[in-house]
Amino acid sequence: MIESQIITTWEFNAKNINLSTNDIDRIIEMAWEDRTTFEAIEVQFGLKEKEVIDLMRNEMKASSFKMWRKRTSGRSTKHSAIRGVDVTRFKCSRQKTISHNKISKR
Repeated sequence: MIESQIITTWEFNAKNINLSTNDIDRIIEMAWEDRTTFEAIEVQFGLKEKEVIDLMRNEMKASSFKMWRKRTSGRSTKHSAIRGVDVTRFKCSRQKTISHNKISKR
């Protein structure tokens, strides 16, 4: 049985982005992961950091959003420009393969 996917249109900075419910769920999951950078989310879904923050604000309860922002603010692993040079991937080597990814796992 194939689930029908609901497509949501988000308007970010005068551009419309169509995201399925699976895409939104995956973006939220990636945003919560410590090792996944905002740049990796942008590569996969085309959303910049500000757009991810807006999506998280709209999709989460206020208390959950505040907890997420407190957790990610200033975290070097969320930004490829300030993370260590020894970290070359955004996925933990022990993490199981996650389905519905649009980019291949290495």
